[in-house]
Amino acid sequence: MRQYSPDLTPPWKKPKPVPEVPAEPGLVVEEPGTGFCGAVIRCEAGTVTLEDRFGKHRVFPLEPRGFLLEGQVVTLTRPSSTTPIRPTRTASGSVAVPGARARVARAGRIYVEGRHDAELVERVWGDDLRIEGVVVEYLEGVDDLPAIVADFSPGPDARLGVLVDHLVPGSKESRIAASVTSDHALVLGHPYIDIWEAVKPSSVGIPSWPRVPHGQDWKTGVCRALGWPDNTGAAWQHILSHVHSYKDLQPALLGRVEELIDFVTAPH
Repeated sequence: MRQYSPDLTPPWKKPKPVPEVPAEPGLVVEEPGTGFCGAVIRCEAGTVTLEDRFGKHRVFPLEPRGFLLEGQVVTLTRPSSTTPIRPTRTASGSVAVPGARARVARAGRIYVEGRHDAELVERVWGDDLRIEGVVVEYLEGVDDLPAIVADFSPGPDARLGVLVDHLVPGSKESRIAASVTSDHALVLGHPYIDIWEAVKPSSVGIPSWPRVPHGQDWKTGVCRALGWPDNTGAAWQHILSHVHSYKDLQPALLGRVEELIDFVTAPH
């Protein structure tokens, strides 16, 4: 007697199979219905909890074809080990993604004025920026900004963020920054005389950053006041070596950099 399959759905109407991926802690996926993107922090019976880069949690059902992994539809499954493991975090406080590959670079960019400033941004936000596909460029001075912006031609799909040194209202630098600011280009200045001040004194092991008389080179004055050799390059490497995470930085700088990252990575 001829046997027939109970499934009479024509082959061309059946959905194509998709990969099944264990919902291991740290795996970054997107729930397409809401657009929420985050790392798995726990997987329980029938649900998975995701945490985005801002620490927000969302719980989703483990449904077939329910998530996107690197843009591809997948079915998340409960991993063999069900013990919740909280993933480690990057230096900026975001959820770390072990083994994650950097995205293809976005059209958008972030420019940072000053080599020390750029090194500090890389040290704390480097992992996040690579995951987001954001390239950081070194800006030698604000005077170069109009030419850079004109050449870059910011637009909806290529936003430009710029972090510059302390902007004094009415100064030449502030006027230049205002002239290039637009819906697609954002220029922010941190409130510190020098980026050294954005590092918490307690992290460096000093009571406070010294006051340097007006007209004297600030970095040199700091070194002399603290009894450090008159070698600002070596002094900066000493300071940078004590920066291990966002906790070593002042909140005002954290806010500026996070605002620029959000601006450049915001949906079109």
